Amino acid sequence: MKEEKKKQHAYMETVQLKAQQTALLIGTYRSGDEKELCQDYLDELERLCDTFGLTVKDKIPCSIKKIEAATFLGKGKLEELSLMAQEKEADVIIFDDEITPHQQRNLEKIFNRPVIDRTELIIEVFAQRAQTREARLQIELAKFRYQLPRLKRLWTHLSRQSGTAGGGAYLKGEGEKQIEIDRRILRRQIERLKTEIEDVAAQRELQRSLRKRTSVPTFSIVGYTNAGKSTLLNALTGAKVLVEDKLFATLDTTTRKFTLPNKQDILLIDTVGFIRKIPHTLVAAFKSTLEEAVHADILLHLIDVSHPKAEEQAEETIKVLDELGATDQPMITVLNKIDQCPNPFLITKLRVKYPKTVAISALNGTGLDDLLELMTKEIALLRKIVTLRIPQSHYALVSELMREGRVILCEYEENDILMKVEIPAQLEHKVTPFLFG
Repeated sequence: MKEEKKKQHAYMETVQLKAQQTALLIGTYRSGDEKELCQDYLDELERLCDTFGLTVKDKIPCSIKKIEAATFLGKGKLEELSLMAQEKEADVIIFDDEITPHQQRNLEKIFNRPVIDRTELIIEVFAQRAQTREARLQIELAKFRYQLPRLKRLWTHLSRQSGTAGGGAYLKGEGEKQIEIDRRILRRQIERLKTEIEDVAAQRELQRSLRKRTSVPTFSIVGYTNAGKSTLLNALTGAKVLVEDKLFATLDTTTRKFTLPNKQDILLIDTVGFIRKIPHTLVAAFKSTLEEAVHADILLHLIDVSHPKAEEQAEETIKVLDELGATDQPMITVLNKIDQCPNPFLITKLRVKYPKTVAISALNGTGLDDLLELMTKEIALLRKIVTLRIPQSHYALVSELMREGRVILCEYEENDILMKVEIPAQLEHKVTPFLFG
């Protein structure tokens, strides 16, 4: 077990990037129409590098007609890029496209330096910024799943480890036999992590059930990374959540209580930001965290209207929500950073595209009153006003209605209690026998 732990750390160290390194970024496009989009992806990749602490030497969009099975790019282009990497003294090559383990090994031989893709960089950014136990477990699982088909790339490093009395069972020589042993070790680690994550998810489900039982409406703040979700949470609740002008500044779910102007208590949940080309391994790994969006009563979809690709970012968020099965949830679209929006027509366009839209600046407080008013109206749609005649023998129900609902009128008539009360939808079945008038 000790040797297995040592190997586990070896896997992590082998692929781990180091801050302060330099990088050459490579993207691809198939036609002239796609070149601008390719450049946009490379700009986003640069921001990911900046978040991690890498210095980008250059960003190269490459035109391709087909993907080479062995090396992704053609021989001539790779020779050109290899010379460029040497001239610019780049420590690592990062492809914006996902590359296969086989391509990765061949490319590292050609460039004579580490080659990674967007997926691996995002995993490393997540690993660097995860704070809670759940986030760390999810990242570790994503790393192991990513590394499993890439063991041949890691094996050179592992084969240098010498066997010991306690670990000889795991070191039976070099070659394919060693890789199979390493695969078994990684699979065991993956199963262990899945079990631990299931335990954490069960605890989260318990917390969710307790929230539902209290009937406090929940709002989940979702949106593209760096859209201003944490800034909004801070503006409304004074939560002092970390705010940085970096991608994935927030990875861990933060929940804060807030009271609306009509004295209605709500819970605000800040979630991890979405991104284009998000690796499926990470969508799967963070599903339990992202599911806060699925189980919230209402979604606050934040869009950074100051970003030149605001529409595309909004569509990407909707796509991820669709994967999570959350697009049927009531949603308020929040157009953030309106004070920095260079194109007022964009706000009009987004208002037409998305119903229930409000424009704000979370940083300076503009439009927050309008947002709170819309949130209050949206909660009202989740609740129903009923008139009831309840026998005093059912006073436990009266107490529950007083606790969970909003009492508009309460009178006593002989042995009955007459009530007009606004109740959450989940209490409707309990009051049906006592509906009056």
